[in-house]
Amino acid sequence: MEVPSFTLPAPIIPPPNSLPRPSLDLPKAELPSFKPMLVPAKLLIAPEGITSEEEDKEAARPKPKEVQKIDIPWTNYRMPVPEEEIMITAATTAAISVAATLTATSLFKQCVKVFKPIIMQLAKRIQKKFTKNGDTGKEEPSG
Repeated sequence: MEVPSFTLPAPIIPPPNSLPRPSLDLPKAELPSFKPMLVPAKLLIAPEGITSEEEDKEAARPKPKEVQKIDIPWTNYRMPVPEEEIMITAATTAAISVAATLTATSLFKQCVKVFKPIIMQLAKRIQKKFTKNGDTGKEEPSG
């Protein structure tokens, strides 16, 4: 049986248009220049009645009632500390979770000790039932 064949005409593609190469001028800008001011650090204190940006941000942020701040001596750092009730709740929860984990681990180990022989014996009985005459299916070396 002969397979019919046919030929397709070659595609007609026109030549590409020639476009002029674009030319871009480099951007020009006038850079600002300032005369540097030298001010001693001692004079950089805000006048009275004016607050710094950090103080403004801290004042604008709502403070939760349950958080207190404690000044750490010899540093300029204030550390947030929760109220006593929150600390007691967190510590109690942590202690209970650790105790529960340790108890569950020891209970699991005891269960493994008790149930492992029972499960092994069940596995042997099931294996004997499915193999004929107690044969495990393994060939023993003849000697």
